[in-house]
Amino acid sequence: MKEIQKISEGNFYTAIDLGSLSELFDYSLIHPVSKRTIEGKVFLKEATKSTGTEISFNSIPPRTEVPYFHLHRKNEETYIILRGAGYFQVDDDCFSISEGSVVRVAPGGKRGLVNTSDETMIYLVVQSKENSLEEYTTVDGERIPVEPKWR
Repeated sequence: MKEIQKISEGNFYTAIDLGSLSELFDYSLIHPVSKRTIEGKVFLKEATKSTGTEISFNSIPPRTEVPYFHLHRKNEETYIILRGAGYFQVDDDCFSISEGSVVRVAPGGKRGLVNTSDETMIYLVVQSKENSLEEYTTVDGERIPVEPKWR
């Protein structure tokens, strides 16, 4: 099993490297509930020391479906399809997805997906507590003078 590589870390950040997307199947984990091994999936919360989101990279082999539907009680999930195509189902609604599709599912929504393409589907999932974003604004940001070290 491949290990996540730390690139750099400081007081205000943690940077990691997973490698190329084609190497995603080198990662695997044992699901904490089902106890089955899942290949091509890697969670990033612990590696990045995140305190507000869980992010995972996921893959589905060609012409394969995720073998279960699931829901969350507190967290919403946003799925970002990076490669491949197929169908996404939330409750009784089923719709096409492909590279560039983004799907947000609120807690309580029963979700599942299938890769109908001939290539490995790769997607990113961002999970966060529903209604936890107290403010969405660009006003929170502040431009500051810093001399870039890459010049």
